[in-house]
Amino acid sequence: MLIQQTIQDLKEMKLHGIVNMLEEMRVNTSLQELSFEERLGMCVDAERHHREDRRLTRLLRQAKLKVQACPEDIDFSTSRGLDRQVFSNLTTCDWISKSLNTIITGPTGVGKTWIACALGQQAARKGMSVIYKRLSRLLEELEIAYRDGSLTKVRAKLAKLDLIILDDWALAPITKRGRHELLELIDDRIGSGSILITSQLPVDQWHEYFGEPTIADALLDRILHRSHKIQLRGESMRKLKKSV
Repeated sequence: MLIQQTIQDLKEMKLHGIVNMLEEMRVNTSLQELSFEERLGMCVDAERHHREDRRLTRLLRQAKLKVQACPEDIDFSTSRGLDRQVFSNLTTCDWISKSLNTIITGPTGVGKTWIACALGQQAARKGMSVIYKRLSRLLEELEIAYRDGSLTKVRAKLAKLDLIILDDWALAPITKRGRHELLELIDDRIGSGSILITSQLPVDQWHEYFGEPTIADALLDRILHRSHKIQLRGESMRKLKKSV
């Protein structure tokens, strides 16, 4: 009776990791032979891992990554310009802690989105808040927020994130308001958050894409000078895998 009451109390305190471990100890006789200190340590570890798993699940659900890519699954065997050491350094997420940016460019199909989502998942593993957005979709959402009066709230929510992944950068035409909102977004993140950009358009063509020189200068100055850059090349990974 006593253990049942204890388990019920633990459940009410939402210590589900400890509950699971106690249940395991009750049926696993080998664990019962351990010392009290060892069993206590196992209960604490179980609770910590349980909470970490729940946090990761919550962060990944919030991130809405386009693909469930893992850093461990990145393919370095193809010749597409992805340096293993550079990628390994990015997986430490120090660049996010320092509010730096990462830019991944290259032709369609070389794995830009996959790599971006793998880094997004790694950031979530580190306990960092992440969101994935196609740039055109994000600008549409900001336009809607501007029209319905919720723009300040949306901006504040984005500003709190550790990492924003902007996929398909410069793929669709951008409006005057879009340029303004993008500048506001990036300006809000200086020193307080990071951006990961993927784009088919080479960096040296970005200025022309934004059109308005003053805005283009401001945007590129804020992005490029604090960024790690990965330039991919080669054939589409989809085509290569299909031919295998």
